[in-house]
Amino acid sequence: MPRLIYVSLMRLPTEKAHGLQIMQNCEALAAAGFDVTLWVARRINTPAMRQIQDVYAYYGVQRNFKIVRIPILDLMPLAGGNPTLERLPFYLHVITYIFMLLLRSMFTRAEVYYSRDETLLFTLSLIKARHKLAYEAHLFSPTRRGAWLQAQVVKRCGSSIAITPKLRDDLIAQRGADPARVLVAHDGIRAERFQNMPTQAAARQKMGWRDDVFIVGFVGRLYMLNMDKGVGTLVAALAKVEGVALALVGGPDEMADALKKEWLAKKLPPENFLYAGHVPPDDVPVYLSAFDVCAMPHPFTPQFAYYTSPLKLFEYMAARRAIVASDLPGWADVVQDKIHALLVPAGDVVALAAAIQRLKEDALLRKNLADAAYERVLVHYTWSARAALIREFVMNRSDVENAKDIEYVK
Repeated sequence: MPRLIYVSLMRLPTEKAHGLQIMQNCEALAAAGFDVTLWVARRINTPAMRQIQDVYAYYGVQRNFKIVRIPILDLMPLAGGNPTLERLPFYLHVITYIFMLLLRSMFTRAEVYYSRDETLLFTLSLIKARHKLAYEAHLFSPTRRGAWLQAQVVKRCGSSIAITPKLRDDLIAQRGADPARVLVAHDGIRAERFQNMPTQAAARQKMGWRDDVFIVGFVGRLYMLNMDKGVGTLVAALAKVEGVALALVGGPDEMADALKKEWLAKKLPPENFLYAGHVPPDDVPVYLSAFDVCAMPHPFTPQFAYYTSPLKLFEYMAARRAIVASDLPGWADVVQDKIHALLVPAGDVVALAAAIQRLKEDALLRKNLADAAYERVLVHYTWSARAALIREFVMNRSDVENAKDIEYVK
């Protein structure tokens, strides 16, 4: 069985979506036939995350892969959350992790070293053959330094996995990636999480939410890479629709508080602003069951428009709830307007309100959209299907690159 080491700098566990994505992918890659070990930095976690004793149970994944925590120098807590003071501790923990990564890698044998982190892969490329390195790209770096590093990584890795078609195209056209070494693989879902879903009434009873209100929900962090995900636009749209509630599942609390102030400023009923805060990933399907409509009101930014494959989109589809979303190229190949979701121009409050009103009035439309999206996600966008695709691609590329290396040596 080929050994795969997934390398990450993340806190584990973390309240951020990438933690769920990485843990579920490690589980799926192990089920696809890899002997998987996840290397993470031994970082000082937040008080809430330190309460979690069983990280596998928290993410709802099987124990079919190992987790190794790499010791580092972590002084981030001393910064007290001050972005200015965090700069030096951040570089210290990255540098010490790189040092320990190099040291450990020298005495470790694996067929594949896999990561989302360009800096870590560049480091590994100094001591590991290209055919052993696999890069999962989640952004197209806008900075000069980031662009240089990304270009180096796609050339130094035997395989690159882009999460959107546009990201693949730009890695080839602007970063010099070899088209034969880049695969498109959207994010997806763990199908088992969405089996035996509770009824809407049962889910609402568990949450303490009313049965007689139409709930439009949003799941996930309210920002990514310091970019707002457009929930303020959703609040403005809901102000134009009578008899609706907004449910937020995620954080951070301060952003939710600001949105609640916007809600109240528009004279909307306080009891119709439902905030659950951060919840364990394995509880998310229950919250989704309580919604009538799932919303993705992302603004048009290069990252959201072209390079994001949101976990929430696939979870919304798997939860069998109608979706209203910004019409962005990043997921144009995943959902089609009026077939799997209602898509509206990004930032258009009037269009978003009209789509929500239409869904509120038409139960059959909600059902038809939800059923079509559910069927599509189970066929095309599961972690298990993604992992099988990645395994075939990475191992085939590894064979090709290894043969080139041997021929070069001869």
